[in-house]
Amino acid sequence: MKSASRRDVCLAGMLVLVALMAAGCEQSGKSSALAGSRPAADAGQSLPSDSQLKAELDKVIAFTRARHLAPQLPSAEAGTGNNAWQIVHGALCYGNELELNVNGKLVPVIDYLFDGGPLKGWNLQPAAKGLESVMDPGTKVGEGHKDQWIGYLSQCGVKLDHPVKVGSRTFTVRDMVTQAQWSVHDGMEATWTLMALSTYLPLDSTWKAKDGSQWTIERLVAIEAAQNINESACGGSHRLYGMATALRHYRAGGKPLTGAWLTAQEKIDQCIALAQQNQQPDGSFSTNYFQRSSTSPDIALRLNTTGHTLEFLAMALDDQQLTEPWVVRAVVYLCNLLEGTQELPLECAGLYHATHGLRLYRERRFGPPPAIAAQAKPVSVAKAKPGK
Repeated sequence: MKSASRRDVCLAGMLVLVALMAAGCEQSGKSSALAGSRPAADAGQSLPSDSQLKAELDKVIAFTRARHLAPQLPSAEAGTGNNAWQIVHGALCYGNELELNVNGKLVPVIDYLFDGGPLKGWNLQPAAKGLESVMDPGTKVGEGHKDQWIGYLSQCGVKLDHPVKVGSRTFTVRDMVTQAQWSVHDGMEATWTLMALSTYLPLDSTWKAKDGSQWTIERLVAIEAAQNINESACGGSHRLYGMATALRHYRAGGKPLTGAWLTAQEKIDQCIALAQQNQQPDGSFSTNYFQRSSTSPDIALRLNTTGHTLEFLAMALDDQQLTEPWVVRAVVYLCNLLEGTQELPLECAGLYHATHGLRLYRERRFGPPPAIAAQAKPVSVAKAKPGK
């Protein structure tokens, strides 16, 4: 399918906004395309019960999964399918539950990727200590950040011993982790490396990298905690998510926060406060992330920023904070937005980061969602352009 242009997405978003405004003039008891019986997100209105919220989350998680992506062949022109950048974002949210439309047949995404299925931008190659992905920054087709693929795959339940086929050779995910350890260096963007290593390795691990020095996961945490959040990718939401992931594993060990761990937690706490401070009356988060309060008529932008912010919060907040009204309002807002745009082409990164945030929230509040029955045939292909 051809990718949707930013103009098309914005135009579609404006049409939805018009529908929403028109619905406000309808008589009581009538429904609209966006309102219906869904719970409201506005600060002055009551919040849904736990059972209502759980049911809404399950519905959104299920129908977003039904946007079956179609792999773009390496030799194909742009817009003839979905590239690796788009598909790996889908895998982040759903893991092997996400099914790809491969010539009319539905194939689980992890199976397709790791069995050597052809895909534009999925470029793995043998390396000094294992297996690495060839970066393709700026294109939004292949890997745009160091260790982005292994970082995201570590978040969707892929195991270390999972086989990975590259040409005629078979590696494992562990080979990708080992190569990531070898390649770390001072000054790097360590966001996705931290996600992967803190998930796959014991937190007290030490290793020697190709720079000749000894490395630890805490050293990676220190690199990330020292960075300017507002100058980081997607408003710093990925960097914060990476640190929050490492901290969640660290706290599970019951150790006190000291050193870089404490510095990272302090930065996270500051950004949690800023997210709440900058939240909009409708429940959405600022379109300028943690810098200042702002909003936009661009639905794609609001989906992207609120989704990325909630994804970070769903990992970083404690159990009590997850139940606080300001967080619930953001969850309701995203559910309403995704339901109202269910039939529209959406940008993949914003779509799947938002849904991943909702899924994390669902799992932490209520446990894992029910198993999603396989679709008998493709329901909808996401006509999405690459995002951040």
